[in-house]
Amino acid sequence: MSTTLNNLKRPEGSWHRKKRVGRGQGSGLGKTAGRGGKGQKARSGNMRFEGFEGGQSPLQRRLPKFGFNSPNRTIYAVVNLSDLEGFDAGATVDVDALKKQGLVKGRYDGVKVLGNGSLTKKLTLRVHKLSAAAREAIEKAGGTAEELPLVAHKPESAAKAHSGKGVKQARK
Repeated sequence: MSTTLNNLKRPEGSWHRKKRVGRGQGSGLGKTAGRGGKGQKARSGNMRFEGFEGGQSPLQRRLPKFGFNSPNRTIYAVVNLSDLEGFDAGATVDVDALKKQGLVKGRYDGVKVLGNGSLTKKLTLRVHKLSAAAREAIEKAGGTAEELPLVAHKPESAAKAHSGKGVKQARK
């Protein structure tokens, strides 16, 4: 008989029944439920988590901590001069234009243009930061570069967030 999808069977002995522990002495896994007698491994909540080394100070605690990520750091999307060659001469290149072109993806606090590559077209750049080499190359090509102020959030949201904090209310 050939095996087809309608008569598939798993090979004999390829599976085991689920052990139901702690269900009486007749089951063979009653009383101690297969844990043996006494000792740390017989107890509930025994230390079986990842990295446990039998009470010895575990590796993740023996090694020194290193590195630091400031919660207030500013993350810039980096764009090189060679990437700007895709724009037409005389175009205004701002954050929206860079996103539309696919040069800036994801969430960033600002955009920085670096001087890698060369620029032959006259462009007007409006970004948050420029390297000295990038600024020089843009002006050499006849373009202009304007640095935008970096605003992390809208001024009105900051005013809302801090309104009335630290101000004592008059007692009635």
